[in-house]
Formats: sequence, C-alpha cells, structure tokens
Amino acid sequence: MGQDQTKQQIEKGLKLYQSNQTDKALHVWTKVLEKTSDPGGKFRVLGCLITAHSEMGKYKEMLKYALAQIDTAREMEDPDYLTEGYLNLARSNEKLCDFQKTVSYCKTCLNMQGTTVSLQLNGQVCLSMGNAFLGLSVFQKALESYEKALRYAHNNDDKMLECRVCCSLGNIYVQLKESMKIALQHGDRPLQALCLLNFADIHRCRSDVDALDSLQRAEELAEGIGNKLCTLKVNCLSEGIFRSRGQQEELREQVVKFLQCVEELELYCGMCGESIGERNQQLQALPCSHIFHLKCLQTNGTKGCPKCCQSSMKPGFV
Repeated sequence: MGQDQTKQQIEKGLKLYQSNQTDKALHVWTKVLEKTSDPGGKFRVLGCLITAHSEMGKYKEMLKYALAQIDTAREMEDPDYLTEGYLNLARSNEKLCDFQKTVSYCKTCLNMQGTTVSLQLNGQVCLSMGNAFLGLSVFQKALESYEKALRYAHNNDDKMLECRVCCSLGNIYVQLKESMKIALQHGDRPLQALCLLNFADIHRCRSDVDALDSLQRAEELAEGIGNKLCTLKVNCLSEGIFRSRGQQEELREQVVKFLQCVEELELYCGMCGESIGERNQQLQALPCSHIFHLKCLQTNGTKGCPKCCQSSMKPGFV
C-alpha cells in the first residue's frame, strides 16, 4: 500500500470513528498497519490507534501501539516524530499508573531538539508530567509542571490544553482536601500534619502568606503527637520563608529549633559531627543501625561501629 492509498484509508477510518463506528474504524486502521509501506503513514495510523484505545480505556493496547510507534519513529530518525512517540509512550504509562516511567519519558521529550512542531508538544508533555507527579503525591512538582503547561497553552493560544491543565490543577487541591477530610474524620493527626505541610509547601513556592499559617498548624499537630520528623520539615520550610523575607529574629529561632530536632533525632554523623542529609553525600548504615558519612568510615579505617563498637561486617548504603 503506497503513500496516497495509506492516507485515504486513514481518513476513511477517521470518518468512521467520528461517526461512532469505532469497530469499523479500528478494522480499517489495522488493515492499513498490516499493508502500508509508508513509514509516515504507519506512524500516523499508530497514533490513531493509540488515541482510540485511550478513549476506550484499553490502556495495555494503547501501550502496545505506543511502543510500535516509537520503533517507527526511531527508524525514521526524525526528532519531531520521536518527540510525539515518547509523549504517547508517557501517556500510556500514565494511564497504567506507572508514574516513574511517565516522568522519565516526559523528560526525554523535553530534551529532544526538534523543530517548532516538537516545541508545540511541550505543553502536552508538561501536563502529562504534572499528572504523573500528582499520582506520586509530589504536589509541588506537579504544580510546577502544570504552570509550565499553562504557559505553553497561553503562548500557543491552545484553549483545549488550558482547559485540561485547569482541570488537573483542581485535582491537586481536591486530593489534599479529601486527604485532610479523611484525616479529620478518623482523628489521624499525623496525616493532618502531612496535608498541612503539603499545603504550606505549595503556598510557600507561590509566595503565599497562607504558608506560615499552615506551617504553624502543622507544627502544633506534630508537637502534639511527638512527630519530630514532621517538626523538622516544618522548621526547614519556615526557615526558608523567613530567610527570603529577611526576618532575622524569626530566622534565628527556626535555626535553633532545627538544630534541636537534629540533636534529638541524632541526625548527624557520629564521626565528623556534621548534619546528615543537608548536602548530597553518600551515607552508610551499619548493621547496628548507626549511620555515618561514607567518606568518614573510609578515612577512619575501623572495622567496627565508631559509636557502639559493634562489628560491621555487612554495611548497607543509604
């Protein structure tokens, strides 16, 4: 089947699909896929099959065609086709709730150096990435992705994308509010504190004054249940706000609270005395559960735990 005939059959399938004759449309597209010798036509018909199976809720079939489409795009060695292929692969994994893969494929899309066609897809990519982060409950990254998608929608005057992004933005607050509602109903104070922390983190990055109110309520809950890790995060977020505002007295108070939490939780290296986790450093956990900087253990040369002197034959990395 040549290029012209392929195009005609794809259009025939589209007309059938638009008139709600889905089975007939799928039959036409499947036949085109079997017979066409045109790579561009094959890529396009795979896109039709991906869309149809997505709308039917057949996400495994959607993924199968997305994988076939990315193989076709690689054969064509065209960055625009590759970008679209990776986007469909990301969407397929999003529908199957494999959110880590979705984020990975979205990042691949954004790193592609294509033409203006690829750039126009970036809004869709950011939307899919935002949905994946929302599925992972990483609310701040979801919000950042949605805001990027909105910018692309405004720049390209894409009203449909803008509408989809706004719906997804609403889901962030719906999920947080539902979580808070469940926590209140069941008296789950740790979950209440976590919800307030998420609200505060979102407000903080949007320069919203509500952040401090949420943090104060989260701190009260955390102290009430003795959750030092939650208190530690509250101190970190509050410290960042006061530092950006230049409120030195409040900043000093938060630094003191942070250090007190670190001391109580023993979140410091037992050898060099520096806090653990402040910088991107490799850590090592010994069988006795004591944690040290890997570099400290290597330079010390001891075969036992420097803190409790217990044997440490099988250390683990953190």
